[in-house]
Amino acid sequence: MRSIKTLKMAIKKIVRKKTELEILVERGLKIGNNFRMQQGCIIDDSHCWHIEIGDDVTLAPRVHILAHDASTKMHLGYTKIKNVWIGNQVFVGAGSIILPGAKIGNNVIIGVGSVIVGEIPEDTVYAGVPAKFICHTSDYIEKQRKQMNARNCFDESFTLRIGLSDEKKRMMKEIVDTDGIGFVV
Repeated sequence: MRSIKTLKMAIKKIVRKKTELEILVERGLKIGNNFRMQQGCIIDDSHCWHIEIGDDVTLAPRVHILAHDASTKMHLGYTKIKNVWIGNQVFVGAGSIILPGAKIGNNVIIGVGSVIVGEIPEDTVYAGVPAKFICHTSDYIEKQRKQMNARNCFDESFTLRIGLSDEKKRMMKEIVDTDGIGFVV
């Protein structure tokens, strides 16, 4: 019985289905080191070779990256395509859309639900529809740092990775209710 189970596990590893990301990379998508893509993201699979993503990039849930615009197809018989470039150390907030031709510099934070058109300079925070300059990344980080204290900073034991207890959930919620903000590893 045990050897059949071991054999089944070995077969599953051999015939493992490729992930969507692996397929996109095979088609030409370029991604750097420490790329994180959360649930529900869509990367233009029909033109993924026009997309280049740098190191230390996080796409929050439901981010869309497009390298084509089919609005011209019916009238011209052609679909418009443009390259998309995302630099290093970039965070793209949930539900954001990166349109064809976007170029996002290094060390950038994109706010939740933003629409990115054109060029986003490095070391900036952008948000909105269309995304507009909010502040410099260093100013934003410093403002957040000033709100951190021993009480509202939570270690890994306050994450689902460790198996968060109901008591820790309650404590965390209470502190965030009182302080208005919290920070978790």
